[in-house]
Amino acid sequence: MRIYKDIFNGDEMFSDTYKIKLVDEVMYEVTGKLVQRKAGEVILDGANASAEGADADEGGDVGVESGVDIVLNHRLQETFAFGDKKGYTAYLKEYMKKVVEKLQTTAPDQVDVFKTNINKVMKDLLGRFKDLQFFTGESMDCDGMVAMMEYREIDGDSIPILMCFKHGLEEEKF
Repeated sequence: MRIYKDIFNGDEMFSDTYKIKLVDEVMYEVTGKLVQRKAGEVILDGANASAEGADADEGGDVGVESGVDIVLNHRLQETFAFGDKKGYTAYLKEYMKKVVEKLQTTAPDQVDVFKTNINKVMKDLLGRFKDLQFFTGESMDCDGMVAMMEYREIDGDSIPILMCFKHGLEEEKF
């Protein structure tokens, strides 16, 4: 399994247990699903149920949480730091500058790929700004990556898609 972590603060953003699509070599689109489960329970696609069985219950009241599986499993935190498109654009300019600086030392061959393609992808997303939700990693560090989520109509269902900058992530194999 691979975990994708923020290069600036080490927060987990998602893993390869979800369907992942790379857009224009710069943006990962991760397909999630709405779930409802016992509070604190983590269920990854392909994982086995516990030895007690999926329906085992000790009795008593158990809290129920619902939301997008990626958000719950990786403890992403929704942020409302950007009141408007102008605020998000200011963050984005600073973040992209930090990514370019990091790439210049770690992967210089990727600087042009990032610079060329990110503007096209972000121009399209900024046109849908009001439809986006924003998430930080568990540390809630807005100096790191702020991922975006939108719901897309797929086969008649509203499906959550988490979008993360490829060049702002590092893969950790387990």
